[in-house]
Formats: sequence, C-alpha cells, structure tokens
Amino acid sequence: MNLRMWVSALVCLGGLSNMVAQAQSARSADFIVAVVNSEPITNSEVTLEVQRLSKELRERRQTLPSDNELRTRVLERLIDEKAQTQLAADMGLRIDDAAVDQAEETVARQNQVSVANLRLQLAKDGIDARSFRDQLRKQLLLSRVHEREVEARIRISDTDVERYMADRVAENADPFARELNLAQILIPVSEQASAEQAGLLYMKAQKVLERIRAGERFETLLEEVSSGDRTNGGQMGLRRGDRYPPLFVEATRDLEVGQVSEVVRSGAGFHILKVLEKRAPTSFTQSVVQSRARHILLRPSPQLSIAQAQDRLAGYKRRIESGADTFQSLASQFSQDGSASQGGDLGWTNPGMFVPEFEEVMNRLNEGQLSQPLVSRFGVHLIQMVERRQLELGPREVRELVRSRLREARYEEAFANWAREVRGRAFVELRESPQ
Repeated sequence: MNLRMWVSALVCLGGLSNMVAQAQSARSADFIVAVVNSEPITNSEVTLEVQRLSKELRERRQTLPSDNELRTRVLERLIDEKAQTQLAADMGLRIDDAAVDQAEETVARQNQVSVANLRLQLAKDGIDARSFRDQLRKQLLLSRVHEREVEARIRISDTDVERYMADRVAENADPFARELNLAQILIPVSEQASAEQAGLLYMKAQKVLERIRAGERFETLLEEVSSGDRTNGGQMGLRRGDRYPPLFVEATRDLEVGQVSEVVRSGAGFHILKVLEKRAPTSFTQSVVQSRARHILLRPSPQLSIAQAQDRLAGYKRRIESGADTFQSLASQFSQDGSASQGGDLGWTNPGMFVPEFEEVMNRLNEGQLSQPLVSRFGVHLIQMVERRQLELGPREVRELVRSRLREARYEEAFANWAREVRGRAFVELRESPQ
C-alpha cells in the first residue's frame, strides 16, 4: 500500500470530516480508556471515531453493529495503531515536513482548492492546521512502517512462481476444467421400458455406432435416428466439462476432436457422442483482458455527504443517457480526480489495478454501459465501460503478472500476522470508565 493510497483514504473516508467532528463535538468529562506502552487513549478519541464510523456506515447503507461491538472494534484498532506508530518511532522512522507538505497539497488538489484555501476552509470549521497536519503525518508514518515491515515479509521466489503456473496447467488438464463442444445422437429409453425393450434399443444404438465407424457421416445418422435436438448438428455448445453430465466427460476424456464415443447409457436413453472441440491449455495463460473505462469521482467532504454524492452522480447519469450531456464533458467539469482533464478516461488497465469494489462493478458492464453510482474507499464513482481487448503477454510479462498476484494474495495474511506480533509485544492496559 503506497503513501498516496493512505492519503486518499484519509481524505475520502473521513479524514476531513473526522477533523470537523473533532472540532465540533463537545468534549464532556474525558478519561483514559486504555494505555499502550505508557501512552493513553482517551474516551473522547474512541467516541469521535465511533461517531464518524457510524455516520459512514449509515451513508453506505450498511448494517450497524451494536454500540458495544462498534466501540470495541474502534478501541482495538486505535490500540493497534498506537502500537504500530510507537514501533515506527523506535525504528527511527520519521516523516519530514516536506512529505507532509506534499500530502497537504494532494488533499487540496483532490478537493479542488489551493492549500491556502484549504486551510481557510478548515479554520472556518474550527480545525487548526497543526492538528490536520499531525493527522496526515500519522497516516504517512503508518504507511511507511507497513511498507517496510509487512512487504519485506512477502518473498515470492522463482520456485513459487513456477509452482503456481504448474498448478494452473494441471488444473486445465483436468477434463472437467477443459472446454468441450459435443454433439450427440440420442436414442431415448422410456422409464417404463422393460429390460428386453431396453436391450433392443441398445442394439439399435450399437448398429448406429458401427455405421459411423464404417464411414457414414455422423450428421446424416443424426437426422435419421436421433430423438435429441437436431438443430445445428446436435451440438450442445462449447462449455466447461463440469457443465456437462459427468458420464459425458468420462466417455470423451481420451478422445481426439472428430472421434466418437462408445454407446453411453443415461436416464434419458443411449447416447453416441462426437467431440467437436476440446480446449485444454498446455501452458499458463498467455493473455490478459484489458479494460478501458471512464469515471467521474466525487469525494465526500463536510459539504458533500456520500448520499448527496450518489444523488448528484445519478443526475449526471440521467443527463448522459438522455443525450443532454456527454460523459467526457461532465467528467471534465466535475470529477475530482486526475483523469478529469482526459474526460475521465482511465486508459487501458490490467485486472487487479483498481480496488475490488470498483473493479467488480466495472467488470459487469458491457461496452458503452453506465454503472449505478458506487462507493469505494476513494469516494463515489460513476463508471462508463468504453471497450475491452485481449492482450498477448510474453513469458517475462506472464511471470511478473503471477508474481504480482501471489504478492497481493499474501499481503493480507502477512499484515494480520505482523499486526498481531506488534500488539503482542506491547503492554496494553484497559481501564474501566469512572463511576
């Protein structure tokens, strides 16, 4: 996780609104609720964060946990953060003023104001610049210690990459993972048929099979004797093997394209199957589907709630769909993102380049389609899918893609283990509230 992501998350998920809440909330009799290595966490810190998180969950229309559960979660997170910032200080990590200046400029740019105007806006809301910069410094410090400590734990060897690729190849070799297109001749057997009647029908199927192997065309015999679907030559369509009856897959697993199976008995009757296509990659995927999308991003602030941003983007969507405006024009005017100058164009991107909540919605869109307004950790978006393309990758690019996937997959576990270790080394004292 890079520094820019931390700063963006701070801004859009309540960095500004949290500071406003701290300035505007009345601090009744305060007291210490926990001590982490001699540093206190106060009741007011927990209460303000609970208020901010509750507001955010309501705006996202998510179910709120009970007050006690939410308060416990917040306190646990604040204890973890306190222990981690202390570790960063012990390691000699420091965030200089230049880094904070750059972060402050980023916040101002994302809110489409100058740094001077940002400070004026904060002052009107009762927030002093020093408190705001201290919050930025804390988030930057946490980000730096995470990058140094957690990412250093994730080591992806060449052997890991090769094993992953070999596993995917083995998975594709599984007959139920292959894509198959089969055609069938069906000779039905009634559920009420006697053993003698079923035997006669089996002999009929065997004779058909013998005629095929003697050189008669499968398609001709299909028209002559099959009671199955005869359209399109009896084809059942290209699909993964696990979407066919297992007995069909087993009957054709060792056949080459163009060959026919032995007679297969099912509950419907007797089948003769012909393999029309069989796709089983012999190496790891050598291509990737790239997407090109546009978006309009609105960042929540004290003046714009998440719900208001969603309503505003829904209005933009109606204007685009009615032809009153173009996506590019509205993005250029209103999007609070660096892509605004390109009409919201995000360029060609590989899978995994966007946060999951954004990419999941984007991937469901057809070319030219608009999404509903969606909330991500960076704000509220309106997405338009422009086009997709299949891009062939070279061997080196494939290995780097695999390495990136493995690193991403292992990050959460590595972070959780590291955070538990840091917490375990800290002296934490929980205190009862005064009576």
